[in-house]
Amino acid sequence: MAEAVNRPGSSAKVMDWDEAAAWARGIRDQNLTLVFTNGCFDLLHLGHIHLLERAASFGDRLIVGLNTDASVRRLKGPQRPLTAERDRARILIALRPVDGVVLFDEDTPLKLIQTLRPAVLVKGGDYRPETVVGRDDVVGWGGRVEIVPTLEGYSTTRLSGAGWKENEGNSPS
Repeated sequence: MAEAVNRPGSSAKVMDWDEAAAWARGIRDQNLTLVFTNGCFDLLHLGHIHLLERAASFGDRLIVGLNTDASVRRLKGPQRPLTAERDRARILIALRPVDGVVLFDEDTPLKLIQTLRPAVLVKGGDYRPETVVGRDDVVGWGGRVEIVPTLEGYSTTRLSGAGWKENEGNSPS
């Protein structure tokens, strides 16, 4: 466990809840700062990369709560996700800022946040701190909420069936 906590990048893996809880405890035991963010990460784009890079900058280790396929369907509709949860998790752990991924099946990550007890809870610019799920818990144990401004022109809601909106100057390759 200590080796996994001490080696960012090389320890990145998909964890179940018990593994993630133990990992988070190890981080706190070493007085390192655990950062948490979450999402579907189905249509991965530059805005997501920006969010993950900024989230990682707020602490020592970043863990991402990833919605399961069933959770994404409930939130986004029957046509989603476009990418299966296992593939989304593998893609996330391949990204430099991400130290770990844990899937959650609920519509919100509240139980996962309560399990991991991160010091920093990060969400994108379409949220306000007072509306972030888990905010009261994180602030209650001495942590904080950070809102990362949305990267201009990059948002999943701006995607059409054919790719990026033409007027944004971004096209899928």
